[in-house]
Amino acid sequence: MGAYEEPKETCGTICLKYLLFAFNFMFWLAGGVVMAVGVWTLIEKTDYISLLPSMTYAASAYILVLAGVIVMVTGVLGCCATFKEHRKLLRVYFVLLLCIFLLEILAGVLAYIYYQQLNQELKQSLKETMTTKYAQKGHDQVTKAVDKLQQEFKCCGSNGSSDWAESIFIRSGANGRLVPDSCCKTSTELCGLRDHPSNIYKVEGGCISKLEEFILDHLKIIGAVGVGIACVQIIGMVFTCCLYRNLKAEPY
Repeated sequence: MGAYEEPKETCGTICLKYLLFAFNFMFWLAGGVVMAVGVWTLIEKTDYISLLPSMTYAASAYILVLAGVIVMVTGVLGCCATFKEHRKLLRVYFVLLLCIFLLEILAGVLAYIYYQQLNQELKQSLKETMTTKYAQKGHDQVTKAVDKLQQEFKCCGSNGSSDWAESIFIRSGANGRLVPDSCCKTSTELCGLRDHPSNIYKVEGGCISKLEEFILDHLKIIGAVGVGIACVQIIGMVFTCCLYRNLKAEPY
């Protein structure tokens, strides 16, 4: 009986292998980008998350982080499956690609949904959050976030500086302050005693308009990254299916 001879690879199979390898390398890099966007959103902008009425914004970022980690692992698996021509590994790789695809589509959809309802949610909740939780026991994160918001975006109050007259902080005394010190153009101790426009920020639309613009910009980034890379994955799934069909069944 003659020795078993390995079937020679066709030109098409070789091309598919190298195309899929190139895709996996780019896919691995893309996974790093996806994860970085998610981590950046959670770390750099975590203060503002405490001011939002729902966790949809944070959930989108968490999904991107998870998807990014899985993408990087999957990219390595894809390279191994491609060059070893292992059909079982290719099947696992395809399933992981499909799962990541669904995760990133989910992140994009969540970002889009929240994009549509953000304005209404902020109008309903930001003023209440600022006036009832600022400088109150157990709400240090909100206090820090409000101070950062007012200083970073040069605004005062939810809709305007007059909102602070209704706050528990001001009504309880606040050492005579009319607004928090973070409303001041030059923030110093007790600078909030004066609410004249020369001393504090007077911005049309208040902090709501500033925070809304900020969150919307980041939702666009989250949505674009999630949906964009998900669409690229379709190419990878097509390459995987083609290579899988071209490979001979593994001998048992």
